[in-house]
Amino acid sequence: MLPELFHIGPVPIRMYGLMLAVSFLLGVYYVYRIARRDNKPFEPYLTIAYIFIFGGIVGARLAYILFHLDEFAGNWTAAFNPFQSGTFGLAGLNLYGGVILAIIGAIVYCRLKGLSIMDVFDDFAPTLGIGLFFTRIGCFCNGCCFGTPTDLPWGVSFPEGSIPHYIFGSAHLHPSQLYSSLYGLGLFLLLHFLLKRKTFAGQVVAVLFMVEAFFRFVIEYVRWYEHAMVFNLGGMEPTYNQVISVSLFLLGLIIYLVQRKRAKVPPPAAA
Repeated sequence: MLPELFHIGPVPIRMYGLMLAVSFLLGVYYVYRIARRDNKPFEPYLTIAYIFIFGGIVGARLAYILFHLDEFAGNWTAAFNPFQSGTFGLAGLNLYGGVILAIIGAIVYCRLKGLSIMDVFDDFAPTLGIGLFFTRIGCFCNGCCFGTPTDLPWGVSFPEGSIPHYIFGSAHLHPSQLYSSLYGLGLFLLLHFLLKRKTFAGQVVAVLFMVEAFFRFVIEYVRWYEHAMVFNLGGMEPTYNQVISVSLFLLGLIIYLVQRKRAKVPPPAAA
């Protein structure tokens, strides 16, 4: 674990924050290159990038709070106050909460500016892979988003004082953060390859939704969650993220089928 790199006065520079910043900068650079390649104005893309990052952080925090209300009962200012107990920062984010709010914000902006939502989302889709690759490394260094016990040779244990050690002791756990990081790299390569060869608007983001939903559904089986994130459904105990994953997969499938059908319909002949 390496949650903190160094301090600037009383402010710690955290590994997760650094990885988040790196992923944002590389994501912006990526869409900048895509915009230049396709002769598109970069300014709207930069605005959308800010919407994604700030909407993503706020949405991720709101979703975490929603599923952990007991943690903030009687101290609601702690939900968004970064200065607590002599430290700086907020612990606790939920990826899908951030994705949902970021997507809503980007859709509203595209509507206001008259931009093609599907084309814009296609161009941004590979950046999610960049974000996952770097931020999950940050999660591993931070000791969050950890896995369940395993006997596999690559299982990892966390030091005393960490949350994984508090729950599982010195047991070896699935490095679920590194699984997700490697997946993010593969996702970026897949979507980047597809973006250069797409045959209709919305194809890349539709594939992103379906692939991400499948991976997230599977990774939940080797990732530890508190009881607040698990519920009973007909004798099964899926996590809330697995339920969202099913919805996300169906959304991706609908986008793929509808957009492909639209692309095959010839435009009406001019009068």
